[in-house]
Amino acid sequence: MQFPFPIATACAIFFTIWFIALFAVLPFGVRSQHETGDVVPGTDPGAPVALHFWSKIFWTTVLACVVFGIVVAIAHFEA
Repeated sequence: MQFPFPIATACAIFFTIWFIALFAVLPFGVRSQHETGDVVPGTDPGAPVALHFWSKIFWTTVLACVVFGIVVAIAHFEA
């Protein structure tokens, strides 16, 4: 089986999918200071309490790999 894209194109497609997935995953599980009732003086009440950055990076990568796999499969089988 031959890879349907040149490596540079595949990297560009993957990183584009990754950043789109990041913006889709960022709001999941975020609770604001106002929602938790723990507003720190001098901060915006809508500021997040805990971002859980590394778990979001992990899930973004998993989602991007799945979507990229689907893109590669479509490109391979339609060629």
